[in-house]
Amino acid sequence: MTYTNPPNSFVQEQLAVEEDEDSGSLVLYEKRPPQPWEQGDVREPSKIKPGEVTITYMTHACMELKFNGFTFFFDPWLTGPAFLRGWWLQHEPPSDWLQRLSKADAIYISHLHSDHLSYETLAKLLEIRKDIPIYVGDLSTPVFLRAPSHGMEGKLNINVCKFDKWVELTEDLRFMILMDGVHPAMDTCILLDYKGHFILNTVDCTCPNGARLPKNVDVMMSDFAGGASGFPMTFFGGRYTEEWKRKFIKTERQKLLQYKASVVKEVKPKLYIPFAGYFVEAHPSDKYLRDLNLKNDPNDLCALIENQCTDVKTWVPVPDRTIDLGLLLENRPFSIDPKNMSTRDYYKTSWNIAETEISLQESRNHQLFKTNDWLQTYFDWANFSNYDLVVRIMETDENFVPIFDTSRDIIVDFEANKPKILSSVPKNIANRNYLEIKARTQCFRHTILKGELWDGLYIGFQCQVSRNPDTFHFKFWDHFQIALPLEPPNWEKVLKDRKRDKSVKRDENTACVSVKSNVAAGYADLGWVKYSMLTAALAIIVVTIYRKK
Repeated sequence: MTYTNPPNSFVQEQLAVEEDEDSGSLVLYEKRPPQPWEQGDVREPSKIKPGEVTITYMTHACMELKFNGFTFFFDPWLTGPAFLRGWWLQHEPPSDWLQRLSKADAIYISHLHSDHLSYETLAKLLEIRKDIPIYVGDLSTPVFLRAPSHGMEGKLNINVCKFDKWVELTEDLRFMILMDGVHPAMDTCILLDYKGHFILNTVDCTCPNGARLPKNVDVMMSDFAGGASGFPMTFFGGRYTEEWKRKFIKTERQKLLQYKASVVKEVKPKLYIPFAGYFVEAHPSDKYLRDLNLKNDPNDLCALIENQCTDVKTWVPVPDRTIDLGLLLENRPFSIDPKNMSTRDYYKTSWNIAETEISLQESRNHQLFKTNDWLQTYFDWANFSNYDLVVRIMETDENFVPIFDTSRDIIVDFEANKPKILSSVPKNIANRNYLEIKARTQCFRHTILKGELWDGLYIGFQCQVSRNPDTFHFKFWDHFQIALPLEPPNWEKVLKDRKRDKSVKRDENTACVSVKSNVAAGYADLGWVKYSMLTAALAIIVVTIYRKK
């Protein structure tokens, strides 16, 4: 038997083989190797005093943890949108969030998605401090992959950590970054150890650490909401009716609740926190999404967990609500609510949508898109080929109605070893894999201009997708959402070449006009010659007649 493991993923240890003496059959079983937190310096839990360790919810997936004076932040998305303009914060973060973030001793960012890695948040942080250590996992798709396109290359104190290794922060505090079993190239989770007490944050991981997790941790937190995928929300045509989507979403949300509850039941934490799902489709153009893309209620998950796991407490976060770990361990009331804040104050009622639109409109009106000479450059730069797929991209208005003209209807064939730009859909399209993407024009052009990943279009619900046959093209979406080049395309060269070509054409036209003028002048000169010759001939005739008389 040969064991084959995906690259950069978990290694399946060779299964043990035993013969069943009664039946003569072979039995395969997996030996359970020691987990990384069970090896080396294993610390026995020691007493934590009330007030010594606190966990405060900020918003979405951002937590502020304090360990006896050491402040650790998780995934600070605290301002602006995520995924272009598709996601907006549901909860209003504390008004002093920037001051508190700037006083952090360490920051952990789980992965590159913009609801966890918010460049807009970090840009504000950089105005105050540049030296805060930011810890990320050693992923094959680097967390700060897009830092250059956001003007942050070399400006952040990024520390890349090996998986399954303790990183010491203080004498009592350390952490370990773990890999996701389903998305090992781009997702991580984190385990913190303070005086032998564990805090486990599985963030968005589908199968955190390959489902090998520590048991009986003190605090566990994970995502819960669902609704964070382009499927099926962005799909149209065929079975993807609104009724089908509603049924699918309802079923998937229930499955997610059951799965999350099963993981909690396996880990058996003292306290479970549902977080990393508090976003809303706040843009006015996305109202239909808010009505259709329903999320799980954290209270429903907590009720399910407490019903299945009677020893597990649950805690629904609101901005600035705090857990005192010392009080939790003493089995005393441990939740501290923010002062002078009513329930209605927790939820955002306005967003800086107009400010975001200014940037998108600038991309929409950029001179690059006056002609389509950028197409070949872009798709050559994207470096995706040798895949049987024809993609048609139609730029649209806010309601996904195509804006048809030659510059807004793009057809690309990826079958050969180089992408080919087509003027029309191939006649044999019925025998090909065909993907039709309708994309809001300003969002699509912004993605192209900045060389951004396409997750903003797909996960941010800024496109609609139809496919024939109805097959998920993993290679295509994985490449355009994860594997695009680090540096954006060289649009400056494209514009210079365009200007040069115009100049050459203008010179050619000028030369042509000059030749025509000279020819015309020549014809004019010939006209005068003809007139002179005619006048002379008439004079000769008159003289001849006179002489005959």
